[in-house]
Amino acid sequence: MAEDNAVQGQGSGANTTKLVDELVDYAMDCGLIQPEDRVWAVNSVLDVLQLDSHAGGRTVAGAGAGGADLGGGAGDVRGDTADQCDADGPVDRLARILDALMDDAHERGVLEPDSIVYRDLFDTALMGALTPPPREVRQHFTALREQSALAATDWYYTFAQDTNYMRRDRMVKDMRWQTETNYGTLDVTINLSKPEKDPKAIAAARSMPASGYPQCLLCVENEGYAGRINHPARQNHRVVPVTINDSPWYLQYSPYVYYNEHCIVFNQKHTPMKIDRACFAKLLDFVGQFPHYFVGSNADLPIVGGSILAHDHFQGGHFEFAMERAPIERTVQFAGFEDVSAGIVKWPMSVIRITGDDLDRLVDLADRILGAWRGYTDEDAFIFAETEGEPHNTITPIARRRGDAFELDLVLRNNITTPEHPLGVYHPHAELHHIKKENIGLIEVMGLAVLPARLKDELASVAWHLATGDDLRGDPLTQAHADWAEGFADRITPENAQAIVDEEVGKVFSQVLEHAGVYGRNAEGQAAFLRFIESVR
Repeated sequence: MAEDNAVQGQGSGANTTKLVDELVDYAMDCGLIQPEDRVWAVNSVLDVLQLDSHAGGRTVAGAGAGGADLGGGAGDVRGDTADQCDADGPVDRLARILDALMDDAHERGVLEPDSIVYRDLFDTALMGALTPPPREVRQHFTALREQSALAATDWYYTFAQDTNYMRRDRMVKDMRWQTETNYGTLDVTINLSKPEKDPKAIAAARSMPASGYPQCLLCVENEGYAGRINHPARQNHRVVPVTINDSPWYLQYSPYVYYNEHCIVFNQKHTPMKIDRACFAKLLDFVGQFPHYFVGSNADLPIVGGSILAHDHFQGGHFEFAMERAPIERTVQFAGFEDVSAGIVKWPMSVIRITGDDLDRLVDLADRILGAWRGYTDEDAFIFAETEGEPHNTITPIARRRGDAFELDLVLRNNITTPEHPLGVYHPHAELHHIKKENIGLIEVMGLAVLPARLKDELASVAWHLATGDDLRGDPLTQAHADWAEGFADRITPENAQAIVDEEVGKVFSQVLEHAGVYGRNAEGQAAFLRFIESVR
């Protein structure tokens, strides 16, 4: 394949010229730029590469009306560009070009040192040179929204990948599987989209002076930011405005996508997260505008928050979680809200689901439940509203459309700690930490296990040791898993080893969620749950 060999060649002026042309071709095929932008685009890329000449002989198209069409008009999300943009496969084409350009830049001393953090800063600058300005992105998104919210998000999600803000070549490496449990089919992922920092970058970051700009990773000031060793580059990042409950917010996609169309909706202001009446109203307003999406908020207390608590934001997306499929197992009624359907969800965590057509009534009831829970103590059930002035009770709320109706799931949370459970009583207990030790946030609450990258190698080693009969305790990769794995070793064959290990991981995640539930799934726990519901007045 002569073309592939040429693209991967390094150090040659002709090859560098070819790579620059290919990158600009990619941007044109994806609709990021138009033919009349070609000279500007080439020169912008040359600037990042610190090159002062280009031997390309491409024809420059005549001037047009100006402005990229961003992959199609409002009636055709990407027009005819999709097949061209993905001509070599949506993953391989761009990654191959960028990698070769960075190898060349390293050879010429422009990219130094040659490590993942520095390469990410460099290739983001390359793509930033080809990404349309915010005004054009926002105008296009708004125009599509006038047609349909679905058309707008379909285009925007593809755009975020075409610009390499969401790195397709890393997204495809994520490991995903499902496990059948007593609570339905749970989803499991080992997310490998976020690269590990290399030691040189970690050392360099320690010596850097503190910077308060942008204030956090969610602030709108990240849009177009060049980044630094301790803050990701965002030249190719574009956000789109949304008005939620009469206040200015923005929509973007997560660069470390955990599920389909994993979006982040964030407040224009850098203001702390807070679960309150206004939060419920905003969630319901959002799904009213984007009915194909769910949206939810992490809790607003440490341990059970699992998020950036300093900046008010939600997470959403076009994905059906197991909790959405979970049925009501006990219908309940709240005094004065007989017009609102309510019930306890069959779920390992403690979830109250309320459904109705009147948004104000849903907000009123959610606010009443929250207020009751904030101040609720039941010593027999080990529920304490506060200890020594520290509040413990909050809610993780999730909103969605259920046909024409609106639905809120209110997940009761408590972050109390004890000497026996220093990381949290309603948190994965120590015997499960070999699989999941991190906080249980919104995504896990809904039934998607986001597991640490270390498990990729560890679980593969567990399967190998079980299949071969080798000692689990003698291998540093499998020592921590030995007690657990020996419990199902008698089911293992060389053919089914990895499948059984994956299945058992899903069952552990089911236990993780049970530990995070404030009310046990036994009769005593459910009776205590009903005591709280009856206390809501």
